[in-house]
Amino acid sequence: MTSKPRIKNGVNLSLLCSVMAGFMSFAPPIRPALYADNQPNILLILCDDHRFDAMGFMGHPFIETPHMDRLAREGTHFENAFVTTSLCSPSRASILTGLYAHNHGVIDNYNPVREDLTFFPELLQKGGYETAFIGKWHMGGNIDHPQRGFDHWVSFKGQGVYWTDPAKSSVKGRFVPQASRDGFNINGKERKSQDGYITDELTAFSLDWLKHRESEKPFFLYVSHKAAHADFIPAERHAYRYQDKKLPIHKDWKDNPDIASTKPLWVQNQRNSRHGVEYAYYTDLDMEQYYQRYCETLLAVDDSVGELLKWLDESGEADNTLVIYLGDNGFLFGEHGLIDKRNAYEESMRIPMLTRYPRFNRPGTKVSQTVANIDIAPTLLDLAGVTIPDHMDGSSFLPFLKGESPEWRSYLLYEYLWERNYPQTPTTHALRGERYKYIRYHGIWDKDELYDLKKDPHELHNLIREDGYQDRITTMNQALFDLLEETRGESIPLQRDRGTQFFHRSSKGSKATGFSSEFYQ
Repeated sequence: MTSKPRIKNGVNLSLLCSVMAGFMSFAPPIRPALYADNQPNILLILCDDHRFDAMGFMGHPFIETPHMDRLAREGTHFENAFVTTSLCSPSRASILTGLYAHNHGVIDNYNPVREDLTFFPELLQKGGYETAFIGKWHMGGNIDHPQRGFDHWVSFKGQGVYWTDPAKSSVKGRFVPQASRDGFNINGKERKSQDGYITDELTAFSLDWLKHRESEKPFFLYVSHKAAHADFIPAERHAYRYQDKKLPIHKDWKDNPDIASTKPLWVQNQRNSRHGVEYAYYTDLDMEQYYQRYCETLLAVDDSVGELLKWLDESGEADNTLVIYLGDNGFLFGEHGLIDKRNAYEESMRIPMLTRYPRFNRPGTKVSQTVANIDIAPTLLDLAGVTIPDHMDGSSFLPFLKGESPEWRSYLLYEYLWERNYPQTPTTHALRGERYKYIRYHGIWDKDELYDLKKDPHELHNLIREDGYQDRITTMNQALFDLLEETRGESIPLQRDRGTQFFHRSSKGSKATGFSSEFYQ
């Protein structure tokens, strides 16, 4: 099957699936009966909170990720990959549905997922695939029962834990909401205890399924890691490897009045909150140590990538398997005085995305166009020869993998909807272009933001009040609302209050910042 040309984000994108099928026919199938329609295997690896720059090949000063580096060397690196909502559950829902959060309705980590949503693995099943999900589901609260679209299922409740027995780890962490030590739900029929380190156990489950599956169908395997979600607990073999390394982030602007005066009040005031550097997670957090543990925790994920690539090589499946690796959102380590995610700054919304498909990708390819998590579902359906539903907001980036230059989006829409649980960050809509980013806040008495990403990649100098940029602001505001209108995003979902509310400030931290002079007449 081929997909029809589709208009997405105001762009006519030709998918050219028939060309793909013709191209793939030159590569001999591994098992003729199995791949008569040239359907490849698909291995999707999702890492939690993996920011875009925490990989060795990105020039990182110390992290070692040889297997991710291998994917970049042998495949394609999407240099400008983003999520459309930087929060676990909404991002994961966008991956599975190809929809913005305002359409799939998963806007926090607590509320149930609508039953009318179609997950793209359901369509792969109908298209002839055997599917498996192994790892962190984390949509709809603390659930782990099998979900639609998967023939094989291994998961755990909520955030899970790195170790069920903290005594097994020399690194100690804080309590994390939605943590669970209930072990693994296997196909809704069996519960198995978690005996080892979570990343290693998920890798073992994945390899076991690959090695013992009996179906002659092509496979889709979705490996969804807990790591590297806070609180960061590395595998013992990696613990404290980077304890002497420095935190490689730009200088904080707190004591620079020329920068601070241009920033929104909510950003300045969030410094003293659960998601700010002064009261991070209600602790006296050493940000440098925290970043060290984060990088160490990512090492087991890289090991997992290596084990899966090794199986593909040894089984003879490598040439007919698309491997795609990405993060569900980024993470801040003190940039802008903030930690965690949710906001529209680069460190929060920008992610790693790597693919490898030897049948037609050129090794070492770099794609600079803006792609996003909403593009995963249409791309994988396109690759599998399954019709892409018209209702999806994302578009297939398969032509980029084939070395083509399709028409593509000029701007990516970003959205985050205020959470009662974490009231520090307001409802945010942003437009991210190749050079400029416009950020609009809703429901708060504050200023918006505009950044020239070419001149100011760290987003330090807010241009929203600069005389020379008012026409651009007007144009981008119009484009933002055009995209919202085009994607049915003109209303904001309101859901029940669930979970704990973390609204506190430290009595020892900075006092609230008041309105600057520009607000007064």
